[in-house]
Amino acid sequence: MQGLEEFSDYCPYCGENITVEIDTSEYFQQYYQDCQVCCAAIFYTITVGDENIEVILQRDDE
Repeated sequence: MQGLEEFSDYCPYCGENITVEIDTSEYFQQYYQDCQVCCAAIFYTITVGDENIEVILQRDDE
């Protein structure tokens, strides 16, 4: 599983549905990316396995 995968979830700040592209070429990633709706910085933790991708979205104040 390598390349870019589209991922949809809800912003932990405003609750709106957002879609982002996840780079699946790395096993573990952590980074900030702004919400496309409310512009709040969301902290992403991504773990790529052989069969699945785990994506956790967190508020900066959690």
